[in-house]
Amino acid sequence: MKSLDFTHRARDGVPIYVHRWLPDKEPRAILLVAHGMAEHGARYARLAQAATDALWAVYVPDHRGHGKTVAEGALGWFADRNGFRRVVDDLHEIALAAAAEYAGLPLTLFGHSMGSVLAETYAALYGGELASCALSGVVAPASPAASLAGRLMAALGCLLKGSKSRAPILSALSFGANNKGFAPARTPFDWLSRDDAEVDKYVADPLCGFVCSDGLFRDLLGALAELYRPKGLLGRTPPTLPLFIMAGSEDPVGGAKGFAGALEDRLRIAGLRQVETKLYPGARHEILNETNREAVTKDLLDWLGAHLPR
Repeated sequence: MKSLDFTHRARDGVPIYVHRWLPDKEPRAILLVAHGMAEHGARYARLAQAATDALWAVYVPDHRGHGKTVAEGALGWFADRNGFRRVVDDLHEIALAAAAEYAGLPLTLFGHSMGSVLAETYAALYGGELASCALSGVVAPASPAASLAGRLMAALGCLLKGSKSRAPILSALSFGANNKGFAPARTPFDWLSRDDAEVDKYVADPLCGFVCSDGLFRDLLGALAELYRPKGLLGRTPPTLPLFIMAGSEDPVGGAKGFAGALEDRLRIAGLRQVETKLYPGARHEILNETNREAVTKDLLDWLGAHLPR
């Protein structure tokens, strides 16, 4: 595997750091990865090793406000306006650059956690350009009342303190609440994985687990509302797009709430004809960093490979 990272300058001038891993032989397809909230693309190096062994070219950008794309004072922040759409369009621009580099190769998309919301939005807007799309750690939307309250809280924080201001209350209501089912907890992030060593690596990483901004919560909650409202963006997903939903049965973000199956139902109602869901018993949120990660990674790459154009 060759690591050839680069910086992509987005249309609005923001430099986006992109982790790029290439196989030692000519690739057969492109895998674009959208990582989750309060983490970064370098954490997907293990997935990239397995994918490049299977002859995938792997691109994992650090989203705005994350990893090596963080500008000074902008940790956990997307943009003043339309931040979520800007990140989706960053992914699309990088996809177009990858497609230009490897003309004719099929493009696939994988999104984890917040990245699954980005991937769903991408699929609705640009899904006709994808061979397939896979999601893990899917995010269950809050009730309409809770969603409205969260968006109002984030909007008020942006108004009073600026969109880059940290949002500890919203973070506690999201990240903090995820650990409740694992009491007595060893760390605040036991909900991520049953593998203590993986949790400890996350806790020790200064670019993981930070409190995000009011602006990011405003953007993410708004994107969830737009996706799942009646006649919302989810309904624009191309019906021919193959889509794979993967989740841990004990994932408090979505899997344990039954949202993986509910999302499959929503997609089928929206007209998608090739939707599959797989639950991993006992697994938590980060299934690629779980105790059964080798099986999960194989399932992901086997499914993506099976849905490449013949």
